[in-house]
Amino acid sequence: MLNVLIAVLSFLAFDTPGTVVLDRIAVVVGRRVIKTSDIDRDLRLTAFLNHDPLVVNSATKKEAADRLIDQQIIRQEIATGEYRRATDSEASALLTQIRTDRFGGSDVRLRAELSRYGLTEPQLQAQLLWQLTVLQFIDERFLPGVMVSDDEVRKYYDQHVAELKRQYPRDSSFATLEAKIRETLEGDQTNKQFEAWLEEARNHVFVEFHQEAMK
Repeated sequence: MLNVLIAVLSFLAFDTPGTVVLDRIAVVVGRRVIKTSDIDRDLRLTAFLNHDPLVVNSATKKEAADRLIDQQIIRQEIATGEYRRATDSEASALLTQIRTDRFGGSDVRLRAELSRYGLTEPQLQAQLLWQLTVLQFIDERFLPGVMVSDDEVRKYYDQHVAELKRQYPRDSSFATLEAKIRETLEGDQTNKQFEAWLEEARNHVFVEFHQEAMK
C-alpha cells in the first residue's frame, strides 16, 4: 500500500508558466512522505528567517529533510495529544513584527525580499503559524515537568555575575535578576527535555531516504 502511495505522489508539478518541475518523494516517514518541493520550501523559508543566503546542495537538503522529519513527528504528537495550536491572529502579529523590525513596516520591501527567496507571504505566514504551534506544544508538554531550585538560580548568578553586570549595568543585583535567571534555566531544561523526547521518538519511526532526490 505504501509503495502505491509513493508512486501516486511522484508527479509532475507546474512551477511557473513554461516550466515543469519533477516533484519526487525524498523521504518516507512512517506512513507519510516528504517531497522535494517540501525540502525546497523549507530551505527558502529557513534562509529567509535567518537572514542567510539561499544555499541548495546535498548537505543543506539533508539538513532540511531532517527538520521536516522532526516536524512530522511533532505534528503526530500534537494531533494525538490534542495540544493547542497557535492561531492565525498570533501568526499575523508575528508577521507584523517581522515587517516592522526588518522592513520598516513596508509591505513592498517585505514582498520584494520574499520574492528574492522565491517565497510568498502566505507561505511565510504558514511557517510562522507552525513555529508558534511548536513553541506552544513544547511549553505545554515539557515545561510543567521542569523544576529549578533556588540553589540553582543562585549558583547561576554567582557563576555569571560579571557577564550579568555588563548586560544589566543599571541594576544587576540578584534580587532584580532572579526571575530572569529562573526563566532562563527553566527554558534550558525544557529544551533539553524536548530534544531528548524528539531523539527517542525518532528512534521509533520508520525513515527511508530516497538518495536520488537528495542530490
